[in-house]
Order: sequence, then C-alpha cells, then structure tokens
Amino acid sequence: MNLDEVDINPPGGPKFKPLPWKTRNELLDQFENSLKKGREVLQKTSDDRLLNTRWRMLNAGKLMMEQTRYEAIREGVLNHMAHHRGQLTVYLRLNQQKVPAIYGPSADEGKS
Repeated sequence: MNLDEVDINPPGGPKFKPLPWKTRNELLDQFENSLKKGREVLQKTSDDRLLNTRWRMLNAGKLMMEQTRYEAIREGVLNHMAHHRGQLTVYLRLNQQKVPAIYGPSADEGKS
C-alpha cells in the first residue's frame, strides 16, 4: 500500500528473504504481526487511493503486472489465498487426512 511498485528480483539489489521461524508459535506470531500491520495500513488508506492509483510488480526491472491497489489486493492476496487453500485440501486428501471446513462445512466434518 505504501509503495507504488515492488521489484521481486531487483537488479543489483537484495533478493527477498522470508523471515525465518523454527516453531509453530514463531510462525503464528509472524502471521499475527503481519495481519495487524495490514489492517492498520488498510484503515489509514482511502477508497480513492485503493480504486484510482496504480500499483506495479516488476521482475528484474521488467513489468509483470500493473493494476489498481484494490485489484492487487483482491487478486494477489485474497484470490491467491483461495488457490492455496485448494492446494492444501488436495494435499490433505492425498494423505488420507480429514479436510477442515474452509468456506463452510466439509464432507469430513462429524467423521471419526
């Protein structure tokens, strides 16, 4: 929200490195901190900024995508999260595990 563009592979710049974690609690803490920061940034922005200003994603200086900030959040975060939830359910099924309720009841709910 605060940047007009992000280069995921900046020429001559540092590569993205995710924060390291060793325990589930460390990972959950990172998630909660990121969620808190994201909410704060969204609460401080305006509808006009979301809908009428552009955001760009670059790779080594080359344009990969350009869209409004609203579209970037919807597609890059919300839709992408749904995609990964789908991957998780396939992974669980392939490992004969129960699939939890994600967008409503699961066919596995109530099974022992």
